[in-house]
Order: sequence, then C-alpha cells, then structure tokens
Amino acid sequence: MSPGLGVAWRFAALAGLAVGLALAPTGARPTLSPPLLAALGAALAAARPGGRGRVPWTLLVAAVGVAAGLSLGVARLDALDGRALSLPEGERVAARGTVATTPRTTNGVTGFVLEVDGGRVAVESRGDPAGIDAGRVVRVVGRAGTPSPWQAEALLRSGATSLVEAERVRLTPATRGGVAGSLDDIRRRAEAALERGTPAASAALLRGFVLGQDDRISEPVRDEFRRSGLAHILAVSGQNVMLLALLAAPILALTGFPLRLRLVTLIALIAIYVPVAGAGPSIQRAGVMGAAGLVAALAGRPTARWYALLLAAVVTLVLHPRATADVGWQLSFAAVAGLLALAAPLARTLTGDRDPGPGRRLLAEGAAMTVAATLATAPLAAHHFGTVSLTALPANLLALPAVAPAMWLGMLAGAIGQLPGAPVEPLTALAGLSAGFIGWVARFLGGRPAQVEVAEPGLGVAIALAGALVLGALLACVAVGRRARLGPAARGRLRPLAAAAAGLAICLAIAIGLAPGLRAPTADDGPEAPLVIRVLDVGQGDAILLEPRGALPILIDVGPPDGGVVGRLAELGIQRLGTVVVTHDQLDHAGAIAELIARVAVDRVVHPPGAPPAYCESAGCPGMRALAAGDSLRAGRVRLDALWPPLAGADGDPNAGSLVLLARLGGFAALFTGDAEAEAAPLDPGPVDVLKVAHHGSADSGLPALLARAAPQLAVISVGSGNPYGHPATETLAELAVGGVPVRRTDQEGEIVIEIRGDGWTVG
Repeated sequence: MSPGLGVAWRFAALAGLAVGLALAPTGARPTLSPPLLAALGAALAAARPGGRGRVPWTLLVAAVGVAAGLSLGVARLDALDGRALSLPEGERVAARGTVATTPRTTNGVTGFVLEVDGGRVAVESRGDPAGIDAGRVVRVVGRAGTPSPWQAEALLRSGATSLVEAERVRLTPATRGGVAGSLDDIRRRAEAALERGTPAASAALLRGFVLGQDDRISEPVRDEFRRSGLAHILAVSGQNVMLLALLAAPILALTGFPLRLRLVTLIALIAIYVPVAGAGPSIQRAGVMGAAGLVAALAGRPTARWYALLLAAVVTLVLHPRATADVGWQLSFAAVAGLLALAAPLARTLTGDRDPGPGRRLLAEGAAMTVAATLATAPLAAHHFGTVSLTALPANLLALPAVAPAMWLGMLAGAIGQLPGAPVEPLTALAGLSAGFIGWVARFLGGRPAQVEVAEPGLGVAIALAGALVLGALLACVAVGRRARLGPAARGRLRPLAAAAAGLAICLAIAIGLAPGLRAPTADDGPEAPLVIRVLDVGQGDAILLEPRGALPILIDVGPPDGGVVGRLAELGIQRLGTVVVTHDQLDHAGAIAELIARVAVDRVVHPPGAPPAYCESAGCPGMRALAAGDSLRAGRVRLDALWPPLAGADGDPNAGSLVLLARLGGFAALFTGDAEAEAAPLDPGPVDVLKVAHHGSADSGLPALLARAAPQLAVISVGSGNPYGHPATETLAELAVGGVPVRRTDQEGEIVIEIRGDGWTVG
C-alpha cells in the first residue's frame, strides 16, 4: 500500500466515523445486518488498495466508517438518554442528589443538572444559591415544569429531559467521592487561590479565564465581553490548553526528563485540566486536540494536525453525539480549522524575516491566531446570530499582550494553591492587573456600536464564505511571501493546505449541515413564525409582548393594575419572561408589575436611566438593569436597541424620559416609543415597518418629521375605549392619514398580532 493511500484510507475511515456519529441524533438507525457487514468486509478484502481501485476502495472504507459511527452514536445516545428522568409536569419534587454540571446564573436564575438515584434532571433556582458548585450534594424541593423547545435541546446535550423549578435548594455537607471528587477538590483549591490577593472583580475574571467559572461575573460585564468579541476568553477553550502546554513544556525541559517522559507528563496535565475546568464540549475538544498532537509526537512521527482535528471531532461526538447542534462546538471546530490553515503562514508573513526575536515572534503568532480564528468564525456567527462584530478583531489584538500573562499567572497560582498556606498573592496580584486590562478593553470597545445586523446567510453559504476568507488570506500570504522571497517552500504549501481546508469544509458541512436537515420532525417544526408581536389590549395603557422563536418572550410594559396582562399571559401558556421592560414609571405602563412578578417567572427588569421604578420597590423586581441610548438587548435572533433617553436621562415630564426601543429581525424593524413623543425625543431610527405611536396617540408636533424619517408601513395605537384624555388625538390620526400610514387600534380591534416570517410580515 502506497504512503498516500495509507493516509487516504485513514482519513476516509475517520471522516466516515465522524459523519455517522453526527447523523445519529437525526433519528436514523443502522440497518446493516450481519450478512451485509460480512459482504462489506469481503469487498474490502478483495478490493485493490491501489491503482484504479483506489477511489472505490477509499469510498468503501468511508461507507463502513459511516455505518460504524451511526451504530456507535445510536448506542451512545441510548445510554445517555437512559439516564434522563421523565417527570410529569406539575409533579411535586423533593430530591437529594449531586450537582453534575457547573451552575450558571443568568438574569437571577441559576441552572444546573442534578444527578439523582435513577438518572438526571435539570434544576432552575431563582437567585444564586450560595456554595452550590459541581460535586456538591444538595436537596431540592420544587415542581416539575416543561422546558421550552430551546431549553429542551440544550438539556438533552446534558443528559436531562425534565426541568425542576426549585423553590428551595439546600446545601448538605456531603460531596461526591472517587476520582471525580478528587478533581472537584483540586478545582475548589484553585478557585480559592485565584480569589486571594486581587480585587473581587479581577478575581471573578480570573476564575473565568483559567477555570471557565464565570458565575461571579456580573451580567453587564458579560454583555461587554460579548459585544466586544472577547466572550471566548471567559470560556475555557483550546487557547487554555495551548497556553498550558507552552507553560509546562520549558519547565519540564529544565528538569532534564527525556522527551517521551515530558510528553507523557503533558498529556497527564491535560487529562487533569479538562475535568478541573468543567469538561464542557469546548474544553473536551481542546484537550483531545492537544493530546492527539502529543501522541503523534510521542510516536516519533510528525504531528498530523488535520488528522488530529478530525480525531477530536470523533472523540467529542462519541462523548456527546448531539454536539454538532451546539453553536459553541461549531464555532470551536471552525476556529481550529482556521488556525491550522492560516495561523502559521500569516505569522511568517507578519514577522517578515527568517529569524525574528522572541518578543516579535510571540506577538506575530498571537495576532495570526486571532486573525485566523476571526476569519473562520465570522460567517458562522452571522448565520447563527445575524450580526457581524466590528470590534472583535481590534479588541482581541488590543487584549492580546495581557491574555497570556493572565492565563499563565493564574494557572501557576491555581497549581501552587494546592499546597495549604502557599503564598499565591504575588501571582494573583499581577494576574489581576492583566485581567483588569482585558476588562477595560471589553468595556471600552463593548460600549461602542460593536455589531452590525446582516442578512443571515444559510449554513452552506456561511461555510463557503469562511473557506473563501481563509483561502483568500492564504493566497495573500503566499503572494507576500513570494515578493519577500521567502522561497518556494512557502508557496508550495498552498496546494495541500487548500485541499485540506476544502476537505474539512465538506466534513463540517456534512456534520453540522446535513445532520440537522435530516433530523426527525419535532413539535417545534412547522409554521411557527420567527417572531410574533402582540399589542395586548390592556385598556388605557401599554403592554406589548414579543415572542421570538427559540428564546424567552419579552414584555414591553405591563399595563395598569386592572389591564389583565397576567391573565392574558396565562391564556398564551407563558410561564416565564426573559425580560420585562418598564419604559417609564407611570401607572398605565407599570401598574401591574407586582402582580406579574408574583405570578410569572421574570429573569430581569429593564428600566430607563436613573432610580429604579417605584412600582418595583414592593414587587421585588429581579435582575434590574438600566438601559440608555446606545445599549441593546438580544432574545434569540431578535435585537432591541435603545434609542432614547440618553444616559443622563431626560428632564421634566416623565413621558419624555420613556425608553424607546427599536426591534430588528433580519430586514424587519419595529419602533416602540412608550410615551416619548417625537417633539420631546428627537429620533432618527431609519425606515421601520411598524410604529407604536407614542403616548396612546396624543397630539405630537414632532410626529410629521418622524413619519418622514421612518416611513412606517403600519401604525399601532394602544389605547383604552372611552378614555377621558381624548386619545388618540384628532391631529395625530390626521397626520397618519396624510402620511398614508394604515392605523390599527386596540380600543377598536382588541389585541393586535403581527407575525414576522422570512418572506415578510402580516398583521391580524
């Protein structure tokens, strides 16, 4: 067998195995009978492994790999799903179990997976139960609820199907034992070490950088990291494993250990670090990638980087066959593919000479990794989120000099902190300074208009764009190299790198494109609109419900106390809201907030700049956050930008300080003005499809100019029948008529429903 064919069949077998594993969650089942398997084996044995029979033989190997991967994936899913407990909705639950995943607190709700006798359940608890972390034994009392479709998919990847809405979570003195318990102890000692010698805010960032524990990072700071394009630093990834190996390798070399012993030690360090850092899919992939490369070196052969990437995909899919549906897995896979294809040529191009100094080489390699990963992942991010970050590249380049020191010093502090009383404060103090600088970069760039909305490309188009960007950058590097006379070797790498990138793009398309397209139909499939907007009929007041597909609903204002908003939510089957927006603190917009908080789960309440609404004082509004012009919210693919008021607020009439939000989904835009009339709140939102007329249609001298700028296709007025204020004003209706804007009113029609789909929108 020729060397080229040997590589080909190994890649074919591994690629087939990966595709089969990716197809397992679609509901397909292997149909290979023993006689057919025997026939395939005979065909493999009889096929010529060279010459004209090379291609059919390789395809046959790939087919057997697909069948084997499908069989393995189905068996693995059956095993994982068999651990999930099924609880009837509303059933009273009192359970004692072990926290199996790292708790995550978002908008005042803490979620984790609980391992109990007989299986796993997901738990959600309002607030942040003190002392709860992975490996602790807790008692949970609550009721079984029904997860939303987007929650159900995420829970399945964690081996759970039922959700317990906890009323109480009590910590017990017990912890899990065995190897897992020992690793938990290591992690806790590392966490304690990182919290010494540096301010709490920097310590929280260090926990995120080094261990992936972002539970103590406030939501506004996490938003800044997301908007600036630095969110990946808060999640343990391949970067952490690379930095760990780079840190440990020279230390081990100084010991005089032979190469093989050093490599074995590095593999052992990776094997310890992965579970200590939480063992999520991203760090599992990173750990497998690092271990695969080290194994190749240990065997005395050059590191097969692309083979290692494919091997990492197979191993992570064996661990979690549903990983292809995880956006983080997709982005991680694309980022590593971009690094392998582009980072080294780009680093050589940036250095510009054959023997740069160590400092220049380090900066060039870091910048090359940042550019390569950004180019490879930007189209996928556009596909999933409908946005492209304008600050991701400059933010990562600006933070680059501080990332490695923060990681290295933090890792050293965590390692030394395993010894009782060890002095880690000098390390954490320096690491905290680096973390603080990264936080400043996130705050500085995350506070600017950091993202632009784009038309969401299909998955195939996104993969093609990523390949084109990486290949284009690679061609540019080769052109620069030729001009700089770096030699034919650099140019000669173009063909194999381009071929490998194309092959990996095909594998990625099959794994994350074909498999979801072939999945078994679910109750969430069908004609459900990506966004439904309901202008609720609450009498003389405002309450507008946004229901984005795949995300928690948003309620803009709650109406007066007698408006019936809670009853209408119950009729719609809505038990939880992601965000409640109180545009301003007046009875007709915020009067029902206490009843709403008492009867509906609310993650957070958003209000204009200044003091929180008085109506929230007795209601105990959770996760309160001020929103000002320039800030934004997201709910799935829907983005809401605050256009008014400014951060300093607005003087005078509270109506003038009302929050004004612009909602966007793809090419659709809706302007929600609260009670901020255009004469007091100068707005230039650009063209919009729907305008919620301010202040129930009161007279507004600024309305004609707003209509000219926004050119709405529909105006809706939330107003009560027979109200004593004369709303809507005759002048307002006349201006809308002159502008040719159709008007829909809740006092005449009741609830107004707007459905936004890919081919347009309708109102009913």
